[in-house]
Amino acid sequence: MTRWVPARIAIVVAFVLGVVGSAAPAKAEQIDFDKATIAQLNAAFDAGTLTAEKLVEMCLERIKAFDRDGPKLHAIISLNPNALEIARALDAERKTKGPRSPLHGIPVIFKDNIDTVDMPTTGGSVLLEGSMAPDDAFLVKKLRDGGAIILAKVNLGEFANGSQSSMGGQSLNPHDLARTPAGSSGGTGVGIAAGYAPLGLGTDTGGSVRGPSSVNGIVGLKPTHGLISRDGIIPLALSLDTGGPMARSVYDVAVSLGVMAGVDRADPATKKSEGKFHKDYTQFLKTGALKGARIGVARDFTGADPDVDWVFEAALKAMEKAGATLVEVRYPKWFLDSSRRAVYTLFPPEFRAQIGDYLQTTAPQYPKSIEDLIERSYEYTSMGKDGAGPNPYRWAFFEERDIAHGTMTDPGYLALRDYYMPMTTAMVEGMFAKDKLDAIVYPTNMQRPDLIASPPGVAIPTATSPTGIANLTGFPDLVVPAGFTTDDLPVTISFFGTAFSEPKLLALGYSFEQITHALRRPVNAPALPGGKIDLPER
Repeated sequence: MTRWVPARIAIVVAFVLGVVGSAAPAKAEQIDFDKATIAQLNAAFDAGTLTAEKLVEMCLERIKAFDRDGPKLHAIISLNPNALEIARALDAERKTKGPRSPLHGIPVIFKDNIDTVDMPTTGGSVLLEGSMAPDDAFLVKKLRDGGAIILAKVNLGEFANGSQSSMGGQSLNPHDLARTPAGSSGGTGVGIAAGYAPLGLGTDTGGSVRGPSSVNGIVGLKPTHGLISRDGIIPLALSLDTGGPMARSVYDVAVSLGVMAGVDRADPATKKSEGKFHKDYTQFLKTGALKGARIGVARDFTGADPDVDWVFEAALKAMEKAGATLVEVRYPKWFLDSSRRAVYTLFPPEFRAQIGDYLQTTAPQYPKSIEDLIERSYEYTSMGKDGAGPNPYRWAFFEERDIAHGTMTDPGYLALRDYYMPMTTAMVEGMFAKDKLDAIVYPTNMQRPDLIASPPGVAIPTATSPTGIANLTGFPDLVVPAGFTTDDLPVTISFFGTAFSEPKLLALGYSFEQITHALRRPVNAPALPGGKIDLPER
């Protein structure tokens, strides 16, 4: 296995500079570990001021303080009982062989619809409680091979739909406990915002990485369809699905993407990424990337919340001041009127078929089809332990949507898949080409997060969906914190690009992040005593 060596090179360079020239006086720095980037954590590893074991202990302390105690954020479904043992082994390996990758010793939390061979994968459903996957998902294997530590499986909208589950109940937004953390990767969003781990993985079918990243005030990426393998992820709709990293900085998203990306024979969609993915996306991060960039401004997604609009306008002014050229863009009204319904019409027929394929990989005692899921759901009518209990909102969809919306052979479905999606792709590519755009920006969420107490209903959403466009095209979409509402709720901006433009989006997002610094620790997940790390002297 190729070893990761930039840190060693940096030490040599620093030594040479110290010999040939006069250096500034060394200065030590302390930082709260839940504010540190993965680059800073690696610097502390290299300096000997931090170990993977200590880092895992600090993560577990925050989980203990905030998840079932304190504000009871309820993001965790299961913890890896071997995390500390794995961390100690990785610390020993670092000493003898060096780090495997920049993620060596870094704890990661996973949405519980991503297969892990040593922990249950439930999809957030009591219908799959205790289900053990036959092997790791491809992206899990890549992360393990890179030395990452699988710390926990976290809550989600059940079967990647909605914002709560029958296994984990309702997670709470650490910025405001009365408001939703969004879905379906809500547990990952909560866990990263609250400092449970430096890195998290979610999945995205119509906005499920980006919504939770936005309302929890963190960075999230929906990659290009095919850049990350979906093998071992419980499907919602494979024509739209992708995994995606969530973290507290653009750097952390970039460094994790390089470890996970690659062609997987078990997922034919990844063939599209051949020759187009990179092993190191951090090389593209430049503070001046906005200078000279042409940024499309999608005001179609404003007007719903004056606070969100104000933050968006402030973000645009910051980009303009950094040297970007802003270009107004508009989507056709007929497209805006139909795009969200298209997403919600595409995935029920796919889920109906594809969930059956996944269920065939589970042990004999678990349901094997959507019909089995429906039948089994009626057996759960009372509350279980630790927040588990019935989830009528999601279970009603089994019949009202997933069955009622037909099959993958229906003409309506085929028209959307074979004509509407390619048409959307061609239209968006045309918008980029016409104005020579590097990205289109928009407020990720048009308004602040809903109150959890708001009745969810079961109707198919028909309002405009800015995030769904990235799924219909398969294009990448990067979410970066931009500011806060008057009631201290996070607002983010999305950088949307064309296929495999992650290097450009990450560069633009990083440049924006460095001039705005809009990340804030949630009020309901404060710093804990002893939660600091020493960075090397500089």
